[in-house]
Amino acid sequence: MPNRMKEFRGMSDDQLSLALKETEKHLFQLRFQSATDRLETPSEIRKARRDIARIRTLQREKELTKLGGLPAEQLATRIVSLQKKEADGLPGKRIAHRQVARLKRFYVAKGGTLPVVPPAAPAPVAVPAAAAKPEAKNDSAPNKKNAPKGSGK
Repeated sequence: MPNRMKEFRGMSDDQLSLALKETEKHLFQLRFQSATDRLETPSEIRKARRDIARIRTLQREKELTKLGGLPAEQLATRIVSLQKKEADGLPGKRIAHRQVARLKRFYVAKGGTLPVVPPAAPAPVAVPAAAAKPEAKNDSAPNKKNAPKGSGK
């Protein structure tokens, strides 16, 4: 185990992401083999999962060291942009919410003062009056379901 971790620590960011993709692909193949009863060593699944966890941990450590080196102004601009993404309601807003919370902790540790100016809330979409009220049915109009079969209508 320590040898594997040392090997991962010596890799660059690109190499780590490539190793992560390969390990996830390998895990997928192992799961497939397990489902079809062709897996010879069941412990390989556990090893692959642990390697994935190690790689992700190292990636997170590197990300945290980069964030720790950023000045407070850059953190503030990142917080504002993520808050805007969260307020827009676009896909990924939950991830943006979590990232904002993490970045705020770094921002406060750097000496920044909260709250960071959030973007203005989006204006509500106006619904046209015709779409808001359903039209009343006109009982006097002929209905094809109720029309006599021989009438030709």
